[in-house]
Amino acid sequence: MTTTLTSKSPLRSRLTGRNLPRPRKAGWGAVVSGLIVVIALAWALVPGLFASGDPVNSGSTAPLLPPSTEHWFGTDAVGRDLYTRVVWGTRQSLLGALVAVLLGMIIGTLLGVIAGSSRARRGSSTGGKGSWVDTLIMRIVDVLLAIPALLLSLSVIIVLGYGSINAAIAVGITNVAMFARLARSEVLGVASSDYVEAAYASGGTRASVLWRHVLPNSLTPVLALAALQFGSAILQLSTLSFLGYGAPPPTPEWGLIIAEGRDFIATSWWLTVLPGLAIVLVVLATNHLSTVLRDREGARS
Repeated sequence: MTTTLTSKSPLRSRLTGRNLPRPRKAGWGAVVSGLIVVIALAWALVPGLFASGDPVNSGSTAPLLPPSTEHWFGTDAVGRDLYTRVVWGTRQSLLGALVAVLLGMIIGTLLGVIAGSSRARRGSSTGGKGSWVDTLIMRIVDVLLAIPALLLSLSVIIVLGYGSINAAIAVGITNVAMFARLARSEVLGVASSDYVEAAYASGGTRASVLWRHVLPNSLTPVLALAALQFGSAILQLSTLSFLGYGAPPPTPEWGLIIAEGRDFIATSWWLTVLPGLAIVLVVLATNHLSTVLRDREGARS
């Protein structure tokens, strides 16, 4: 008996590799997300090119005007152009998110590298048992992960005080645990590879092997997580500002703009909906782009 391999045969598909997983194409989603991110960056870097009005002081315009060709997002309760405040608030929101992510990534990666490298060298000489440094750091990480992010950030702000910088620091501290756990996992995986063992066997010191071999091969997932956490940091900072723990009035900041319009939501919906839509679009765009980059990096590796 013979078997004929037709074009629709499952066996032929397996032999030709048609059912093998392929990297997902970026598509229109990535294009639209990239355009949104570019617009947000342009607003943050040169807001005066897109909105020439005063984002802080009260204007001569009538308050609570609905969106129109003259005022794209309408006006707020004191007559300020809402579109101008949203554009100028982009810098405050994105800068705070950048500070938060960098702080969490630097501290968390440092702790993760210390924990992972100490366990790797200690484990190789004690039959897999970790060091007390690794145990101490990971117990601290477990405690941070057990506390809800909003509660932890509020606790930090109460200690440091209100303000934009303190809010960014608080959000950054909530991200430390995730970066530490990921960095430790990557360091342990790389440290057990053959080329790292060969580097030690050839006389390399712990510091040189860590700097030349372990760190460069462990940072790619950490950077991918940083891109993904950027959108989350924007949401957290906007939440803190909405609750009154972030930038003080009349600073143009997305969360604060929404908070100022919540008392008029029944009659002037644009005061909260349009700034909220800006937050949602930027967060979704950054998350989508980070996912696409992570998938491409995973397919390449």
